[in-house]
Amino acid sequence: MNLHLAVLVVYAALLMGFGLWAGRRVRRARDFFVAGRRLGPFVLFATILASNIGAGSTVNAAALGYRDGLSAWWWVGSAGLGSIVLALWIGPRVRRLAARHDLHTVGDFLEQRYGRAVRAAVAALLWIGTLAILAGQLLAIGWVLNVVVGLDRWVGCVLGGLVVTVYFSAGGLLTAAWVNVAQLAILLAGFVVVLPLALADVGGWGHVVETTRDIEGYWNPWRGGGSGWFYLAMLGPAFIVSPGLLQKVYAARDDATVRAGIGLQAAVLLVFAAAPVVLGMIARSVYPTLANQDLALPTLLMEAVPPLVGALGLAALFSAEVSSADAILFMLATSLSQDLYRRFVRPGASDGEVLRVARLAAIAGGVLGTGLAVAAETIAGVLSFFYTLLTVSLFVPVMAGLYVRRVGATEALASLAGGVALATLVQVTTAGAGIAGLTPAMCGLGGAALACGAAALVRPPRP
Repeated sequence: MNLHLAVLVVYAALLMGFGLWAGRRVRRARDFFVAGRRLGPFVLFATILASNIGAGSTVNAAALGYRDGLSAWWWVGSAGLGSIVLALWIGPRVRRLAARHDLHTVGDFLEQRYGRAVRAAVAALLWIGTLAILAGQLLAIGWVLNVVVGLDRWVGCVLGGLVVTVYFSAGGLLTAAWVNVAQLAILLAGFVVVLPLALADVGGWGHVVETTRDIEGYWNPWRGGGSGWFYLAMLGPAFIVSPGLLQKVYAARDDATVRAGIGLQAAVLLVFAAAPVVLGMIARSVYPTLANQDLALPTLLMEAVPPLVGALGLAALFSAEVSSADAILFMLATSLSQDLYRRFVRPGASDGEVLRVARLAAIAGGVLGTGLAVAAETIAGVLSFFYTLLTVSLFVPVMAGLYVRRVGATEALASLAGGVALATLVQVTTAGAGIAGLTPAMCGLGGAALACGAAALVRPPRP
């Protein structure tokens, strides 16, 4: 067993052990779903940031940096900009509503605002998208283990799925929030140490510039290759209305906690956004002909830095993927148990019964997400699908539900249908290229807003 693998094995065992230990404190659905509504600013900061820095923010961001250069910053930077909106405006308002009406999921909010039909429609769409992003996290773990020890990618996906399913299903949000604190410490320490050492080991910034200066658009911060500012339309709204993030906002103890915890998280995310991109650019300067760009960051950590530093960096990567994976399981487990089981299957289910269903849903989600990861090809593909679906299905209903009283169930359902249909049409007919510079996510978001407005105009005013 080499050093890199030994570090990952010990770290994974500690995560599962802590999760099982902490899970013994969870006896009520309220603890599992919203951590008793008692998270303070630091824990909220840690669990939100750990959720937002996952496969997309590390392995995939480095892959985009490897391929496209500086403009890949927008992949993570857009999430930071969306988080500012969540911290200052949307988050505090949502938290107050959740506390007032004892809401546990975004589905609870949608039903309270629009009715059960909207809740069911959104839940069905998100179950599909949630499995896609979970697969993206597990796929990144598979690639890491493939580079570290030569394991087949599918074996790494299965191992990653096992780790996150064990510790999350034990305790839900209460466990995940405290596990995320430890994961975040490893994650940030790893990148802080690895970035300057990797740059020094390849010959400094001048070497990176010299070897990549002739690549068209590589040093354009706005748009280069397949990356650029247009990520903001797909990712910014997704990080404002993501069920996994909003449900963590529900767990904050007051509005000041939301503003401080998520605001600090947004600031860190905007700075962190450059780190994986620069590491990807460093990898391009050393390994210009990698067959798979998703391997840029794992390869750099294995071969271009001292073994101990590389082991720390790989542990940071593993932390990132696992912490985001538990956030996805959280979305899936709470939605299935609250939005489906308690609302439609057994409305009179006891607290203990709902908790048991939530744990079983987490296990089932882990199994299905692992299977999808084994079948998937690229991280970017599955993550882009999820974020587009999340943006076009949730953004308009949530924003209108908070601020526009005239919008009701009819308008919300129209926005869902219009947004998803138009985004899918543009995706299929243009192979994801978009129309006149508008991505499928942009088209879908516009379609959702127009459909909502049209439905409001044709429907007679309610008394």
